[in-house]
Formats: sequence, C-alpha cells, structure tokens
Amino acid sequence: MSTEIVGEARVRVRYAETDQMGVVYHANYLVWFEIGRVELMRQLGLDYKAMERDEGCLIAVVEATARYKAPARYDDELTIRTRLVEARGPIVRFGYAVVREADETLLCEGSTTHVVVGRDMKRRRMPERYAEAFLAATAVSVL
Repeated sequence: MSTEIVGEARVRVRYAETDQMGVVYHANYLVWFEIGRVELMRQLGLDYKAMERDEGCLIAVVEATARYKAPARYDDELTIRTRLVEARGPIVRFGYAVVREADETLLCEGSTTHVVVGRDMKRRRMPERYAEAFLAATAVSVL
C-alpha cells in the first residue's frame, strides 16, 4: 500500500493578517499556500531557490483556488498541509488544506496550478531532477 506524501508547515496568525471583522483576510491563505508548497518541495529534497538560481527555471502560478470553510483568527496556530496533485510536462498542481491545530478544524482548502517557465517567462521543460522527484511523489500518492 502506498502512502500519500503530505508536507506540513506551521504558522501562527499575526494581528496584521486579520481584517476589520477580526478574521484572517482571505488573500493571506494564498501566502500560506506558498509557504506550504516550498516546505513540501524541501521535504522532497528539492530547493526552489537553487532551481531558480542554477537552472534559470521558475514555477509560475497560473491558477489559484480557495474554498473557505471556517474563519481563522488572531493567534490561531495553523497547519498548512500540502500535496502534489499532478506533475505533467511543464504543468504542476498542488493541493492544500489549512487546519487549526487546536481542534483540527478545516479552515480552507485549495489548489494552485503552475507552469514551468524560464527567466524570459516562456514555457520550458522541468529540469530532470525536479521532474523525477515530482513524478515519484505523484506515483506514491493516494489521491
């Protein structure tokens, strides 16, 4: 039986991340998705900074979705759970769940779709090392 690879990152809601209603402003979830995505890549043994620097390769967001289930508030401790949903050619898709640690309440779930581009912002092939790691991660995932 295979096991899903899920990256986990933890954040504590800062006061500046809340709005006038006292809940987390919706766009902050996209920032947290990025935190989760970078941590998952680290867990897979990949270094996004090195990918940019050494390979001249970027992973541009072309689509982002978020479905809000419950509010997060100031000082809540949250876990961002990230999984690699798809890696096909230059397309990479991640899935996210943001959960309040205290009671395991699902606050938000979403996804981002990315296209691999060069510094010229033109589509290009994923560097082989990264493509192999992504393929291995999707091959063992139970989705």
